[in-house]
Amino acid sequence: MAAANIGMMDGAYFVGRNEILSWINSTLQLNLSKVEDAAAGAVQCQLIDAIHPGVVPMHKVNFEAKTEYDKIQNYKVLQDVFTKLRLEKHIEINKLVKGRPLDNLEFLQWLKRYCDSVNGGIYDSYNPLERRELCKGGKEANKRGTGKQIGASSLPSMRRTDAATSNFNVTSSSSYSARRVDGINSASSLSGNKLTKQLSLSSSSNASQIQALNEQVATLKLTVDNLEKERDFYFGKLRDIEILCHSPELEKLPVVLAVQKILYAADNSPEVVEEAHALASPYVEGEGSSNAQVEDDLDAVEASQPSHPSEDIEGVSISLLSLQQQQRGVFGGSSINGEILQTSSMSVLAS
Repeated sequence: MAAANIGMMDGAYFVGRNEILSWINSTLQLNLSKVEDAAAGAVQCQLIDAIHPGVVPMHKVNFEAKTEYDKIQNYKVLQDVFTKLRLEKHIEINKLVKGRPLDNLEFLQWLKRYCDSVNGGIYDSYNPLERRELCKGGKEANKRGTGKQIGASSLPSMRRTDAATSNFNVTSSSSYSARRVDGINSASSLSGNKLTKQLSLSSSSNASQIQALNEQVATLKLTVDNLEKERDFYFGKLRDIEILCHSPELEKLPVVLAVQKILYAADNSPEVVEEAHALASPYVEGEGSSNAQVEDDLDAVEASQPSHPSEDIEGVSISLLSLQQQQRGVFGGSSINGEILQTSSMSVLAS
């Protein structure tokens, strides 16, 4: 049958132990309080007997089974019945006889599903007390269940009690779930408020840090702008000097060569400055002899021409200036040369 091969995710395995115990007690008129009480296998044999009357040899069932050997005998009877009914259900006897609650609950859940699938689980003509008396220890089991026996006449009241209990459990679970949800919501709101406060504090702190960084960036930009202006100013000066040094009339002068030496140096090495001084030194050393030669020339002019008409004074002055420029170059004389030129001019005018 299909019920013999139901999967573990079937709804049958989600039936609670209280429902299983109520089903067993109402069907067999017993008073079991826990699923381990059915670990002996006798209860399972009688449940199969209820839906398949006459198939189970009840005289071989032992309701007083205490040892594992006796329990195994009950399960062997049950396994033989499954073979007769062609139920492909393997009974894990070694697990069930140990009385572990989970193993016995799973087997009873499967058994309930199977019994419900046969004739809708109706046992109207079945007399559990009479059938149990055929078993070993059946009479004692009937006596134990007499005080709290659940007969056929009391089934409606039992169903009402079960319904009330079920409603109470549903209501209790609903109220508990509601309280739990409220608690979770309140905890979530508190956590949310705390997180919001932390975010606001971190946001204000970040805002102050961002403002300070922006101020530093503005200061650095201003400094960079000033440095760029100063760099451009001095670069323009150096460029003007470079253009002047490359003019044809000046580029061969020793002083210009010294300036270019410093201007095009790749580093600030003192050797470059020394080389520049060496280039300009002949020009500096020759300045004294040039001044003396100019004075001698002026004296020779005065001696050779004791008197000059007034109209020749300007020509003499121009000749002297040309002579001095040839000696000194286009940059003009020093302050000493100027004084000599002025004294010579005054002498010529006086004469």
